[in-house]
Amino acid sequence: MAEIPFPEKHAVRRSFERAAGTYDRNSVLQCEVGLRLLRHLDPIRIAPTRVVDVGCGTGMFFSKLAERFPAADLVGVDLAHPMLSVARRRTPWLKRALKLRHPRLVCADGERLPLAAGSAQLLFSNLALQWMRPEVVFAEAARTLETGGLFMFSTLGPDTLKELRAAFAAVDGYQHVNRFIDMHDLGDELVHAGFADPVMEMEIITLEYSSVEKVARDLKAIGANNSLPGRPRGLSGRSRWRDVIAHYDRLRTNGVLPATYEVVYGHAWKVAPKHIADGRQVIDFPTRRGP
Repeated sequence: MAEIPFPEKHAVRRSFERAAGTYDRNSVLQCEVGLRLLRHLDPIRIAPTRVVDVGCGTGMFFSKLAERFPAADLVGVDLAHPMLSVARRRTPWLKRALKLRHPRLVCADGERLPLAAGSAQLLFSNLALQWMRPEVVFAEAARTLETGGLFMFSTLGPDTLKELRAAFAAVDGYQHVNRFIDMHDLGDELVHAGFADPVMEMEIITLEYSSVEKVARDLKAIGANNSLPGRPRGLSGRSRWRDVIAHYDRLRTNGVLPATYEVVYGHAWKVAPKHIADGRQVIDFPTRRGP
């Protein structure tokens, strides 16, 4: 996999903490992609006893997951505590007071899940992987899932926000837009982490805006700020921003500006390990059935 700079963890956390109050009313793409990701479960037969929503944010898909798997314990994990505070309010207070079944919320990093090994049967993650190192997340998913468990996720591919990236690139040499990993590289990393036969799909979703300012405003409202180590420090000058707007505006068609999202969907099953921790190979001997 090509070397790609990953967002700084503290910057990601801070952005999503600040966006907790505006996330739900601006997360049109996240909602639509999550619903499409859930539909990928339709042909899959699985009856998990524990479902973990990694990067659950405000708990947007708790009710949908609970409807599909009513007998399962649901755990929501997110890096930003204010996001989890919003998610907590999705459960009526009486239900919490009576200790009826409701999602358990954990403030933690998807790269270091505070869950026991083999303790879950389904990990679900909607548009969160792009903020983390995928090879680390996949290793944690493999550790957390029991053998035969399913990891299902959506993330963003390299063509995401290509218009905004090109407009900034025409103005200066800084990295203003996060970089995203190709789905084929993600599939390879899944296999390396201990998953079998990953299924990867991609589609392009284009949102339309009346101005570049509205593109930037929507990104900020959902916490999708530039968190890369090479990002410019401090505010960009007005003249530089005007140049960005001018370059982006060349793409205007029928009065609107495009914002491209390359959406990647993936799922894979955890298989039994072929090696143990000290490197020795695991050999499975079939059970003999009598003389």
